[in-house]
Amino acid sequence: MNDKDIIQLYLNRDQRALSATAKKYGKYCTSIAKNILGNNEDAEECVNDTYLSTWNSIPPTIPTILSAFLGKITRNLAFNKYKHNHVMKRGNGEIAVVLDELAECVSGVDDVEQEIDRRELVATINSFLETLLPKKRNIFICRYWYSDSVSSIARRYEMTESNVSVTLNRLRSKLKEYLSERGYVL
Repeated sequence: MNDKDIIQLYLNRDQRALSATAKKYGKYCTSIAKNILGNNEDAEECVNDTYLSTWNSIPPTIPTILSAFLGKITRNLAFNKYKHNHVMKRGNGEIAVVLDELAECVSGVDDVEQEIDRRELVATINSFLETLLPKKRNIFICRYWYSDSVSSIARRYEMTESNVSVTLNRLRSKLKEYLSERGYVL
């Protein structure tokens, strides 16, 4: 079933939308959730919450790219679940490593201006990503959006793990320089 048909099922409040979504995007959403959360049970719960959230969101929202819409919901729910599960401890998911890697690029200061700064930072990072060659941009996104492991990125792009690690290190350095040039305190 194509995305337009699935979205139409949601708009018609037809429960077949949920099974069609699970059939087409279940593995995709599970992969995102598992990379962040590090275990199957939490990932499965997160994916089920994704379906519920999607059901509650369509309508009024009508996504133009269903996969991106589902991916964003799954990612946000997984981060929330991760924060809930790890208030005082670190977990087994890739997210702990990913956040450590990016910590040197972004300040962790939590203040009143944080939301405004966050939006500006997102726009700046998107601008940075546009300067990269497609393969490097995809490697960066796989690691820092989808929280893919270095080994899975290496397999996907037919690179060695060492080469992926070096590429990510260089991209983080470039990002740090890019942000610094634009006035971000690191």
